Amino acid sequence: MHCPFCGHPETKVIDSRLAGEGRQIRRRRECLECAERFTTFEAAELLMPTVIKGDGSRERFDERKLLAGMQKALEKRPVGGDAIEAAVGRICHKLRSMGDREVASRAVGEMVMEELRHLDEVGYVRFASVYRSFQDVEAFRTEIDQLRRRRRRRQPSDDQLPLLPGDEPSDAGK
Repeated sequence: MHCPFCGHPETKVIDSRLAGEGRQIRRRRECLECAERFTTFEAAELLMPTVIKGDGSRERFDERKLLAGMQKALEKRPVGGDAIEAAVGRICHKLRSMGDREVASRAVGEMVMEELRHLDEVGYVRFASVYRSFQDVEAFRTEIDQLRRRRRRRQPSDDQLPLLPGDEPSDAGK
């Protein structure tokens, strides 16, 4: 690395340690020419896929745009900023893990919908109304009915056997 003071091309690393919650390495360096010391930070460059929009245009994936959209859907809802940022992190991780250079905006939207459904159902319906372009109240009703069906499927049925000894079905003793 070139010295920022004299431009000499050789420096030596004096100290290295983790920084930025383990996502960066902080290196203390010394110029071999002028002996000045300076700090550099090294981080992995993880490329996100290009998003192919519905009209066929392409744009760079923007994590801030994703975060802003989710915050808007969850505005005035009891969901903390940390939970929203964690959901954005999961979406970004999924996108990187896919290994594709391009991804349809529809796929990103579906990932957002899935995360919102787990975070807050009202935020989910808000986002769905814009994302799926609800035209009338019936579209809202249909989406809410689907949410209710999913919720019922997640709840254990009354005739299901207990998972652990000591757990009783909710209709025990009838």
